[in-house]
Amino acid sequence: MVFWEGYVSDELMGTFAPIVIYWLYAGMYQLLPPLDRFRLHTRKEEKLKNLVPLSSVVKGVLLQQLVQATIAQLLFLATSDANSSGIQVQPPVLVQLMQIIVAMIVMDTWQYFVHRYMHQNKFLYRHIHSQHHRLVVPYAIGALYNHPLEGLLLDTFGGAISFLLAGMTARTAVYFFSFAVIKTVDDHCGLWLPGNIFHIIFQNNTAYHDIHHQLQGAKFNYSQPFFSIWDKLLGTYMPYNLVIRQEGGFEARPLKH
Repeated sequence: MVFWEGYVSDELMGTFAPIVIYWLYAGMYQLLPPLDRFRLHTRKEEKLKNLVPLSSVVKGVLLQQLVQATIAQLLFLATSDANSSGIQVQPPVLVQLMQIIVAMIVMDTWQYFVHRYMHQNKFLYRHIHSQHHRLVVPYAIGALYNHPLEGLLLDTFGGAISFLLAGMTARTAVYFFSFAVIKTVDDHCGLWLPGNIFHIIFQNNTAYHDIHHQLQGAKFNYSQPFFSIWDKLLGTYMPYNLVIRQEGGFEARPLKH
């Protein structure tokens, strides 16, 4: 029994919960005080280095989410095994956890290779992936700021493949995609906050992804959003030190590769 049962379907929840959570979680970061002593880049750097205004970022994210919502509804419609009463049989919790772990691995694998290829192919980088790197200094709301084609290939298709290969129900998908969205937003938040559970559990975190957005790290740390397995296996992992800047805040400083 879940709180939305009887109000909206699992399919509808799986489609729109990640979108609502994205704006709530990213909005929370946007509304926080400056917190300069926890920032990976100064606010001055954010204003000087980023090549796209916030209004364009918001429009780009909304466009990607519109496409995601449309495909999610089609995917749930095509895979629904609900009985005549409209109620899906849910697997045991342990099975759902295993499905989520499988989906995490599948999503990481898909995104690593597509993401890496978009950097290695000069045409794709120049015309597609470079849009995301207009945010040289990432921030939370820009986590899903991509070229529409990249959003479709990297995130939407990646999510669909993860869902299908893991064999999860729409209800399990609510949990998985909501978690994936929170993790992705956190990876782009630009803040190294004490006690952040994602920084404690995952090596692939805010600082890890910040390295990738830096010039010297653009061909490294492709893995997202969960693990760093593929970077380490295929030689694209760039280690770093997290140092305290004299003017306040932190800096993820790449080590020699």
